[in-house]
Amino acid sequence: MAKSKVRKKAVYTPPQKSKAPEVSPRWLVPTMVGLWLVGLAWIAVFYVTASTNTDVPFMTDLHNWNLGIGFTAIILGVVLSTRWR
Repeated sequence: MAKSKVRKKAVYTPPQKSKAPEVSPRWLVPTMVGLWLVGLAWIAVFYVTASTNTDVPFMTDLHNWNLGIGFTAIILGVVLSTRWR
């Protein structure tokens, strides 16, 4: 009867996880939520003032660039949310 061959390689053992879990900086969540709210408020104020023909000195001069400012703030909040652990 044939004998089975002896295993030459050692059995695989996965490496130990010694890395501590990462923690988000304390400023991240308030900044993220703040950017979302500022962007949403900026767009809402722009639409309300544009529909009622109210003259807000800085916002009226920007015209539709107000949408870009609002959406940029919201997008920056989403980018920060990818860093949240």
